[in-house]
This record gives sequence, C-alpha cells and structure tokens, in this order.
Amino acid sequence: MKERLEALRVEALQELHQVDNPQQLNDLRVKYLGKKGALTEILRGMGGLSAEERPIIGQVANDVRAAIEGVIDEKQNAFLAAETENRLRAETIDVTLPGKALPTGAVHPLNKVAQEIEDVFVGLGYSIAEGPEVETDYFNFEALNLPKNHPARDMQDSFYITEDILMRTHTSPVQVRTMQQMNGKPIKVICPGKVYRRDDDDATHSFMFNQIEGLVVGPNIRMSDLKGTLLQFVQQMFGQQAQIRLRPSFFPFTEPSAEVDVTCVQCGGHGCRMCKQTGWLEILGCGMVHPRVLEMGGYDPKEVSGFAFGMGVERIALLKYGIDDIRHFYTNDQRFLSQFARM
Repeated sequence: MKERLEALRVEALQELHQVDNPQQLNDLRVKYLGKKGALTEILRGMGGLSAEERPIIGQVANDVRAAIEGVIDEKQNAFLAAETENRLRAETIDVTLPGKALPTGAVHPLNKVAQEIEDVFVGLGYSIAEGPEVETDYFNFEALNLPKNHPARDMQDSFYITEDILMRTHTSPVQVRTMQQMNGKPIKVICPGKVYRRDDDDATHSFMFNQIEGLVVGPNIRMSDLKGTLLQFVQQMFGQQAQIRLRPSFFPFTEPSAEVDVTCVQCGGHGCRMCKQTGWLEILGCGMVHPRVLEMGGYDPKEVSGFAFGMGVERIALLKYGIDDIRHFYTNDQRFLSQFARM
C-alpha cells in the first residue's frame, strides 16, 4: 500500500504541475482528494493492515495528502494573483492621457439672435416687458385700433380658443398692457415672445414664430428718433456699413407707418440673387403710435407721442446667418444646430 501511495504522489504532482487553468485544478482536486478520489480509494484497504502497519501507512497517506494539497494551494494562489493582476491592468487609468471631450449643448440660434437683439436695445436704455401668449381679443386687436370686423384683421389669421380668447398674433398687446400700467409715464420697452398665426409652414413662414416689438412714448418723440434708433440697431447687428431705408406702409396701430429695409448682407447693397438685384432686404415694420392707441393706453396724444417697431427673430436670423429656410430652426438637426455652437 505504501508503494501505491508513493506512486499516487508522483502521478498527482506530475499532473498538477501541468495544470494551466482553475477548472483543471479543481478537476484534479476531486480526482485525487475527493470522497471518491484515488487517495480515498487506497485508504479503504487499511482495514486489512496489522496494528503495527496502520500508523505507518496513515502517516504516509497524510504526507501524500499534504503534498498534493500544497501544490493545489500554490497553483490556486497563482491563478488568483494572475486574475487580480489582469483585472487591475484592465482597470488601470493613465492619468497623463488627455481627457475625453464630452458633447455639450449650446444656445439655440434663435435664442442667440433674440439675446443679441435684446442686448442692443438694453444698451440703448430699453427695458424688457412680457405678457401672456393666450390673449384677449381686446388687447390683441381692439386696443390696437382694430375693432371687430375691421378688414385689417384678415392680415393676421388667428387661432381662436373662444370667441374672445385667442393665441396672440403679435407681441403688440404687451405694449398696450405696459401703457395701461405706466399711468401716463414715459415708456421705453421691448417686448419679446412667441406669436401664433394660421400660416402654412414653408421656407419663410411658420404657424409659430418669435417676435420682438419696441415701444417708446413720451414728449416730443419724432419719426427721426425712430429712424435713428433702427439705424443704430441694424449697424450693431449687421455691421457699421449697414444702412436702412423706410418705405411707406400701413399698420392700423401706427400712423404714419413704414416698412424698413436693410442693405443686403450678402452683397452689401450692390445687388445679388439674395436681394433680387435690388440691394435691399426687408427687415421689419414700424411707425408712429396711432393717437387712438395712445388713448386706449391711457395717454393724451396732444401731450405725448411715440413710435413702435416690430421684427421677427427668425427673419433677423435668416439674414444674419445667410439661411434660406426657416424650417431648419425647428427640425432639431444636430448637423445644422451644432454650427452655431462655435459662433
């Protein structure tokens, strides 16, 4: 039996030294030391030994078990160390490497242009006034010299919620609300916000768009003040070389009224495809506040006068960036929007 145990030791150690993965190691542990393993099988024959032989064979068996277990533990520790080393190597961070640039958001081009417009007028001493987007017929039309059944209402096809409630078609109601709140005091405000009209979406129209209107009311306000203000605005938005011209027009809430053109941002006024060879691009509408509107706002038109202007933010953005389709602003195409993050 002693010879069998020694042979088992040699065989087991030889196989264990050739093990190269934890699964093989576990299989050999079961093969030699398991309940049905080779060592157990040999020891079952100890019942036939004499009393003198049993302790000798028992000691040999213990030595064989210890030798096999020693190699198994050594191999197991080696596998565990290798696994730990590989995991640490995989998790190692080289702190000298440059960081990965994370994608960051940017201000939407329409918001960017709106902020630029606001900055220009705040720099000229204007305050910012806001009002509700769901408006009453009175503030949206009647207080702006547009009584019911007035033909000029057809200029703004509206979204009505009830007979007297609608989505505002311009930010002019904010001007009336501001006048009524000021109780006859001088006013110098701009009114930014979203407006809604029943337009079909195309390259230059949308059912919702952004508008910024301005209102100045006080003693001795003249048309020349309006022109000078708008010239200052376009030169800050489009460069000092930009010029404007005023063309007679009609708006129910101003008299006289004018459309304002700016020298073409593409050709500088020489004539090109963008301006249809005229050298000019329409940019906004304006005029002197109608006396009836002043009265509805609580002002005496014999004592004060005022001017007002209104512009579409999308229109300014189209001109400023040379974009030919307003729908680009609303389709959330990251290839388009990401360009403005660098501007």
